[in-house]
Amino acid sequence: MTKESTYTAKLPGPNGLYDYTPEEDAIWGELYERQMKLLANMACREYLDGVKTLGLRPDKVPQLLDVNRRLSETTGFGVEGVPALIPPSQFYELLSQRKFPLATFLRRREHIDYIEEPDLFHEVFGHCPLLTNQSYANFVRRFGETAVHLGKGYSWHLFRIFWFTVEFGLINTPEGRRSYGAGIVSSPSEAKAAMKGTECEFRPFDLMSVLRTPYRIDIVQPIYYVIDSFADLEAIIEQDIEGAILKAKSLGDFAPTFEAKAS
Repeated sequence: MTKESTYTAKLPGPNGLYDYTPEEDAIWGELYERQMKLLANMACREYLDGVKTLGLRPDKVPQLLDVNRRLSETTGFGVEGVPALIPPSQFYELLSQRKFPLATFLRRREHIDYIEEPDLFHEVFGHCPLLTNQSYANFVRRFGETAVHLGKGYSWHLFRIFWFTVEFGLINTPEGRRSYGAGIVSSPSEAKAAMKGTECEFRPFDLMSVLRTPYRIDIVQPIYYVIDSFADLEAIIEQDIEGAILKAKSLGDFAPTFEAKAS
């Protein structure tokens, strides 16, 4: 979380459970119901199946212990609550250990439509359902392993792969283009923009192009990269990522398709 954040991460009790209030349950439920209705024809089947596998429901904020158990039973992945924004090195290390770090606080009602920092709804509803898919889970683990191996000097470009897949990825399906990225499925504005496609560009996933594409975190994305299958993700991360990043650095970034953020 940023220094200006007005949110405080929750800590678990002795039994490993987090204490969420009735108001937080209500906010979770409102977000859940809204997004599930919106995503019926927007999210890929693997994501929607993952929601069911995790047993997510609108009446209660899910407990990390339950999410962890169900993921472990399906793909061997897990989750770990983190007290605040963690450094990239810790983030990557956890992914390499098959643990997805989760923020434990839930947004307040005044931020129900948009919160820049990732909260529990974004983390659990957005990220966790697809971790029930083995190819996707393998990709996330290998991404973490690759980041740990390459180190800090490659982190900036490497995260672009994560951004345009795990956060804002789209996939071609027999039913048409569908969303799977957590930043899309957990955000009504992003989901509508990504699926309607009137003010954005869709590009087939190409590693070199992704590594050269800048992005902003605080706007609806102007560019989405589209994969053909989750098995493709495993193939992407098995390429020579180090060599690709070095080549991308030498070629330079594409011109931004967005305005610079006001200082």
